[in-house]
Amino acid sequence: MFNRLKTLKIRRKLWLSVHLWLGLSLGLFLAIIGLTGSVLVFWQEIDHTLNPGFFQTPTSSSQLKPLDEMIVAAEAAAPLGWESIWLYAPQQNNDNYIFQFYYPNASPPPEQAESLEIAVDPYTAKVTGKRVFYHAWNPLKHCFVGFFLKLHYALFLGEAGVTIVGILAILFIISVLSGLILWWPLTGNWRRVFIIKRRASVERFNHDLHQTAGFYSLIVLLAVLMSGVYFNLPNQFRWLVECFSPLTPEAQASTTLSTTPAILETALQQAQPFYQGGTAQYYSFSGGEQGLMTACFKDIQELQPYVLTSRCLVFSRANGKFMQIIDPEQGSAGDVFMQWQWPLHSGQAFGWTGRILVFLSGLACPVLFVTGVIRWLQKRRAKRVTKRI
Repeated sequence: MFNRLKTLKIRRKLWLSVHLWLGLSLGLFLAIIGLTGSVLVFWQEIDHTLNPGFFQTPTSSSQLKPLDEMIVAAEAAAPLGWESIWLYAPQQNNDNYIFQFYYPNASPPPEQAESLEIAVDPYTAKVTGKRVFYHAWNPLKHCFVGFFLKLHYALFLGEAGVTIVGILAILFIISVLSGLILWWPLTGNWRRVFIIKRRASVERFNHDLHQTAGFYSLIVLLAVLMSGVYFNLPNQFRWLVECFSPLTPEAQASTTLSTTPAILETALQQAQPFYQGGTAQYYSFSGGEQGLMTACFKDIQELQPYVLTSRCLVFSRANGKFMQIIDPEQGSAGDVFMQWQWPLHSGQAFGWTGRILVFLSGLACPVLFVTGVIRWLQKRRAKRVTKRI
């Protein structure tokens, strides 16, 4: 028993070094990414509050214009050469449709924007607003939410930053797991590691706060960090998932040019049985007019047993053909695991409870960094005093 405890202490010392140097070298980045992540949990509510004129329509009607008319209006208002990639559907009766456009060429157009958003009144199919979401080179000219998004997933370092943050997420996972090893009580005194000791010294309070903040945020942090790896390193993540479970190939755009453009509204109406009772969330576009449109709906009743109640339908923009269903009822275990990544990252899988937990886990990151640095400084000071004695 004594030899086993001695071996565990030696291993613990090794993990302490790993945890310490990961924390000191990367903890500030974890704090930044965690804090911005907490803000982004409520990004839609924040954006709507800050920009009510952009998101809300003055029109009062019960009859929505066809989706195709709104796409034409938005594309006509976009600068030449820009492509629509995303469309946020209204979640309330007085909300606009919000199109997101990007410029596919290397050099930005006169707007000096990397991404633009265009608001379209759903009852008149008229453009009511336009704004820069991501500026091409000046982070201070991003919109408020765009600023936090770029800082969160790329640290304002462009495509290289996306890769760097993905690698950081992997290192953070190692740091969190090493913290769990250090938290684990070797002597079996479990009560000590679950609470902050009352009326403790400053040193003990800091130690307990670091320990408990890490433990109680552990599960959520691991889920958020893992999904962060997926969003920043998608190809590598997919490869790893496919080592355990096959993934359904993504639908491919049509190679046949259509003489008449597809009526997407008609395609959606024909597919209505698949989203009966659901609410439109967003539409994504890829490959231009000959590419794909993915329409995603939430609150599909028949998916309630799967917890995830969202279903996405993939159509060809060239001919309106219904091509694929994406939901937790379809596909392999790997497909369902991939579908969980965004709901876990945002907390939306479990409603307000999940969002609050993700929000708190983000706040825990700067707490862990600050208390970790303080703990390191305390130990250094103690060693110096010991040497003098």
